[in-house]
Amino acid sequence: MSYTLGQFAADCRAALLKDPGPAGRELVRQYTERACADPDFVARHLGPDADAERSILYEDPDLHFCILGHVYQGAKASSPHDHGPSWAIYGQAAGVTEMTDWRLVAKPTDGRPGTVAKVRTYNMTPGMAHLYGEGDLHSPRRETDTRLIRIEGRDLTKVKRDKFEIAA
Repeated sequence: MSYTLGQFAADCRAALLKDPGPAGRELVRQYTERACADPDFVARHLGPDADAERSILYEDPDLHFCILGHVYQGAKASSPHDHGPSWAIYGQAAGVTEMTDWRLVAKPTDGRPGTVAKVRTYNMTPGMAHLYGEGDLHSPRRETDTRLIRIEGRDLTKVKRDKFEIAA
């Protein structure tokens, strides 16, 4: 049976109501992997008619977490970033995303970006999901079209986020 958006949202909500911390988020990561591995779910929410880089599929009215669809056409790379005071889960539904994890070298100060150093690089392939906690620095890079399901602890368009540069 296909995983529906309603069931996915209900599973995430139940996990976060039981434990809003690491254990609940780990369950949400597992549910995200389930959604990304379900061809019917992916076709319904990230199929050929989906073309928005960011589309909110569900926003919880009480807990404020969001389930988003992301469709990226062609190559795209992001600078190292975190999610401010929030957490996020990246779930790969189609294509490959190269992720790099970074460690903080110097915090942003006086309007200047912070600096980071590379820790590791790994590929996210369809069906995989990764949890980034508050303050976890990372950057995605894509060579071709990709489709992702992403969970945000809250709508990141409403969150102030610092900027970071790679240390020399």
